[in-house]
Amino acid sequence: MVKAEPLKISPSLLAADFSALGQEVQRVAAADMLHIDVMDGRFVPNLSIGPQVVASLRDKTSLFFDVHLMLEHPLPYIEAFRRAGADSITFHIECADDSAAVLAAIRESGAKPGMALSPATPPQALEPFGDGLYLITVMTVEPGFGGQKLMEPCLEKLSPLKKAFPHVLLEVDGGVNEETAPLCRRAGADILVAGTAVFRAEDPAAAIEKLRY
Repeated sequence: MVKAEPLKISPSLLAADFSALGQEVQRVAAADMLHIDVMDGRFVPNLSIGPQVVASLRDKTSLFFDVHLMLEHPLPYIEAFRRAGADSITFHIECADDSAAVLAAIRESGAKPGMALSPATPPQALEPFGDGLYLITVMTVEPGFGGQKLMEPCLEKLSPLKKAFPHVLLEVDGGVNEETAPLCRRAGADILVAGTAVFRAEDPAAAIEKLRY
């Protein structure tokens, strides 16, 4: 029997204890990435963190910083988040800025480019951009808040995306836990974003290992 390839796990900082973020990122050192949600209160009805917080965490961990901009206007913030330590920067195709301009800014900054799809957006929306992406984030909850239940129909987007862009990593974000991770794997996910399932676990390293397979 061939052993399944492990999924990459990107714990969502949104579920961490914000009073002790330095210690929290070290608790998830067994992960592959750290998913950092940035929200502006406009694109989504919630606020989170800015570049200063990202910069303060950069020397606390060697994890790849997977920065997810849920911003109405991400373009002005690309360089600031790259300087703060972002390794990849993902923005939503539904934002108000020109997608080609945002992608160009991400590439110019030196970060790896990603684009995200909200639940109502079809995968075909990424056809003009997919060839130049590092990752695509498929939202399986409405963006803005953690702790929501995974919307299984959103997983149907992964197959056509993988067929169209086999070189791009597919990331599932929303409602991922030990029960839903196998659904994501079967749908074709490469990366799982998991918040409460990791940060609220008594043993985050064990929780990460369970999600991988």
